Amino acid sequence: MSEARVWMFGDDVNTDLIISGKYLDSYDPPHLAAHAMESVCPGFSGRVAKGDIIVAGRNFGCGSSREQAVVALKHCGVSAVIAKSFARIFYRNAVNLGLTVIVSSEAVDIFRDGDLATLDILNQRLVRTGDDSGARLEPIPAHVKRILDEGGLVPYLAKRLAK
Repeated sequence: MSEARVWMFGDDVNTDLIISGKYLDSYDPPHLAAHAMESVCPGFSGRVAKGDIIVAGRNFGCGSSREQAVVALKHCGVSAVIAKSFARIFYRNAVNLGLTVIVSSEAVDIFRDGDLATLDILNQRLVRTGDDSGARLEPIPAHVKRILDEGGLVPYLAKRLAK
């Protein structure tokens, strides 16, 4: 558990806001990461640090099924997305590609953009640095946790098939 910056976003952040379709000319992760969230948070990719956390409202990742949205976030340094709810296809793409996604009905109402926090998955809490207040997180389902612990679906399956 290490301290990370919290980046706040609202409801219905769609995949085109995460990575605009005009940048889908390349699947190169650094190219995608350089343009992550730029239409809703100009300069995001240059300021986000490895391990930072996105906290958002309802329906995060709605819209198209583009995996590039997850690739862009993961490769610019985002370690987890915590939201009130996720679009199903974004949630599944995130798990498949090894980006931690966690549901919390509280986090978006408790945290502010720029807060420093520690993600405590074991105790299901996102804890604000300094005052130790925080938000409860829903447990990550066991089968999802196993996939995330291996770095995504392909590494998870490769390990299982190697046995």
